[in-house]
Amino acid sequence: MNKKFGIGTRSVQSGYYPESGDPRVVPIVQSTSYKYDTFEEVGDVAAAKTPGYLYTRIGNPTVAALEKKYVELEGGVEAIATASGQSAVVYSIINIANSGDSIIASSKLYGGTYNLFNTILPKLGIKVYFVDPGASKEEILSAAKENTKLIYGETIGNPGLDVLDFDKFSYIAKKLNIPFIVDNTIATPYLTNPFEYGVNIVVHSTTKYSDGHAVSLGGIIIDGGNFNWSNGKFPDYTTPTGPTGLIFVDEFKEKAFSGKLRVNLVEEFGAAPAPFNAFLTNLGLETLHLRMERHCSNALSLAKYLSKHPKVEWVRYPYLELDKEYDRAKKYLKGGASGILTFGVKGGIEAAKKVGKSLKVASIVVNLGDVRTYVIHPASTTHIALTEEQQRAAGVTPELIRVSVGIEDIEDIIADFEQALDKI
Repeated sequence: MNKKFGIGTRSVQSGYYPESGDPRVVPIVQSTSYKYDTFEEVGDVAAAKTPGYLYTRIGNPTVAALEKKYVELEGGVEAIATASGQSAVVYSIINIANSGDSIIASSKLYGGTYNLFNTILPKLGIKVYFVDPGASKEEILSAAKENTKLIYGETIGNPGLDVLDFDKFSYIAKKLNIPFIVDNTIATPYLTNPFEYGVNIVVHSTTKYSDGHAVSLGGIIIDGGNFNWSNGKFPDYTTPTGPTGLIFVDEFKEKAFSGKLRVNLVEEFGAAPAPFNAFLTNLGLETLHLRMERHCSNALSLAKYLSKHPKVEWVRYPYLELDKEYDRAKKYLKGGASGILTFGVKGGIEAAKKVGKSLKVASIVVNLGDVRTYVIHPASTTHIALTEEQQRAAGVTPELIRVSVGIEDIEDIIADFEQALDKI
């Protein structure tokens, strides 16, 4: 689809282009395998000489439609869907870094990602150096080692709500000659396109705003096709591998990252999405632009209301004019700062618990990014595996309540928080 089309048109139309007489809506191909007439045909597909599908762990028509839609929404050259957002994050890292390597990561990360980086990757021999995303270029550069292979951040930190300084991180990545990976889950392609700011690889938990209805787990990795894997730092991409002596940069050229990922990790690790989940995610994406507009406007209205409430100590939402991230949010985010806000109630954690228990429209749910309004206490739930020091580094304080603002009528959402706050 022509990239000049708006995000709404691409959300609805892209990824699947039926021929005359084909189903208009992406069909669900709920099959593990595919029939061929000759061994030669199978061999040609396996050798990528002709297009086709062999086994749904490696590829599936319904999943492929979702992958193509993400290429058209985010840009880049290729996308690979995974079974969950966490598997997308893991794949994106280990497709680049090996045992004995290190990476640099923002400290303001989702708790599951921080725990993955802090406890699991080191067991695989990959050292992670966490940096405050607000630190200077020089400070972040000082974390780099000879074996540093990538730099990682989130467009909008969860739940710290720091907006990533793309220009600074992109400068550092280019200075170190390493790829820049960004998790764009909370911002979505509706609010920003990281490839426009020097990012090389984008990941999403499609479970959140992409699906938008809390019905299907999934993840996606989008290859920007804009990194030079032949710069001497990544021998896995430039030396022969496997029984055929495949050289990824020669075989896949600008798609070297995604080619290596599909040949090695997708095929061997197998964290593939179910076709039905891919179908549901694609269906959700068709209304992404409508939902995100409402999520953003509702979140800003609720943030403004809470910022004036006498029982609220503080409120964080990047599009609030007094928020410390406001200028950066206006620079990188188009028209809003997504549907997540955080606040602290006067009276600390006990008062916060009472608010959570008293809400009627909003419910206590660990997930975020779907049509309903949710609240959670990250310090005791999503970030419970972190020490208090690590929690604070991630932007989590003991009294913090995270609100995933849904698309209900804003008057009802505000009234719900008002009656809950009245009880403390």
